[in-house]
Amino acid sequence: MVVTTQRTEARYGLGELLTATAAGDREAFTEFYRATRHRVFGLAVRIVRSPTMAEEISQEVYLQAWISAHRYDDTRSAPMTWLMMLTHRRAVDLVRSEQASTDRDSTYGASDFQPGHDTVIEQIDQKLDHQSVRDNLAKLTALERESIALAYYGDRTYREVADLLGIPLPTVKSRIRCGLKQLERRLCDN
Repeated sequence: MVVTTQRTEARYGLGELLTATAAGDREAFTEFYRATRHRVFGLAVRIVRSPTMAEEISQEVYLQAWISAHRYDDTRSAPMTWLMMLTHRRAVDLVRSEQASTDRDSTYGASDFQPGHDTVIEQIDQKLDHQSVRDNLAKLTALERESIALAYYGDRTYREVADLLGIPLPTVKSRIRCGLKQLERRLCDN
């Protein structure tokens, strides 16, 4: 029973402070603020998850409470309930506004995105380049073609190519060098 009495007195005290605030009493508003600020801030933080944004919401809520204190109706809700409703609305509005802004940015970014190049043309060019290299490789001597294929497509060292083909290392190096020069000339002519 004692707890109920204290709650009733606290609500009645806040109600009187709100009534005095509606009449323009700054001291009553200061007391109202001091009695309720922790709960307003706590609710705002729980909703927006940012202390900085919760502070802004709290300021807006108390400004709204100062301006609209004359509209408070004690028959509809307790002062703290009314204040929490103002806080909740303000915080949810901010969250929705932030989400809408993020969604707009994402939508705009996705719709406005243009790749720096045409990937289809790039793939076609790459296939044509590969085909041209293959065609021109076929025009090299067998030793040049095989040495280049083992070294560049087989991912082998010149020493490994020489061992696989059973020829001296200097011969492999000169065949690959000559083959690459011929390949370069033919590709540049195309």
